[in-house]
Amino acid sequence: MKKTAFIYPGQGAQYVGMGKDAAERFGESAAVFAEADGALGFDLSGLIFGGDEETLKITEYTQPAMLTVCTALTAALTRGGYYPDAAAGLSVGEYAAHVLSGTFAFADAVRMVRLRGRFMQEEVPQGAGGMAAIIGLDAAAVEACCEEAPARAGDASLAVEPANYNCPGQIVIAGHAKAVEAACAICLERGAKRALPLAVSAPFHCSLLRGAGEKLAAEFAKITLRPMRLPVVSNVDAAFVPDADAAVSLLVRQAASPVKWELSVRNMLAAGIARFVEIGPGKTLAGFIKKIDKEAEVINAYDADTVIEAQKKLYD
Repeated sequence: MKKTAFIYPGQGAQYVGMGKDAAERFGESAAVFAEADGALGFDLSGLIFGGDEETLKITEYTQPAMLTVCTALTAALTRGGYYPDAAAGLSVGEYAAHVLSGTFAFADAVRMVRLRGRFMQEEVPQGAGGMAAIIGLDAAAVEACCEEAPARAGDASLAVEPANYNCPGQIVIAGHAKAVEAACAICLERGAKRALPLAVSAPFHCSLLRGAGEKLAAEFAKITLRPMRLPVVSNVDAAFVPDADAAVSLLVRQAASPVKWELSVRNMLAAGIARFVEIGPGKTLAGFIKKIDKEAEVINAYDADTVIEAQKKLYD
């Protein structure tokens, strides 16, 4: 039997209506949405199923919405008893991987990621930070461009850094808006095919968000941790997390650390994972994996129909 990892997307894949058909067709999924509403004390389900796009894009709503949909789809997918050999997630998706592993309860996780979104947004004033995707330049070149950017922007106090190492030829940078703009210009001069500004509300996964991580640490101290029942790969070091205490430390660091997604996938492949099931809206991670290893099998489960299709493949 193929070794399988469940993988979960991050912020940016969300859309109004995601997960609604799963909640209507699977009792296990409906229960997850109800639990999220109860844990948060407001109608998150209503926002996800029929709210407006602009509200759903607000980070403190986006993050619990993504976690809830990913967990709801997983509940339906695993209702026959199937569990993978490992799990991973990009950014907030890593929290879904830990819910699957049992590191902490879903109710605690959904409250935590709402706070995570709020802390991240509060750390840098709206418009002061930015992010951009650099296409067609290798990691070392992008890192060098980031180092030169503050001087190009005329202010050595500015910061811009790689935030996501997604796949070969695609790296996201984050930092002060002027430094990001300067880094994009340098990357294009050095041969990047494109430098695309991202429509985000904060510069995620860079040193400007260190304070958000510190606030998260205080909140994590309030929740109960449990033994992990399957391995989870951390964004911070791309390694398998040894235990729940280490998981929390890594999730705290994750807020201000680059997401090493390409290396995470390579390490899972090296550990014998041959099949990846992307659970949640969109197919972004599937695209990354195919660029990392075109031979890897990728299955998507983003709605009720694809959950059923994935079940057939997993339970064969």
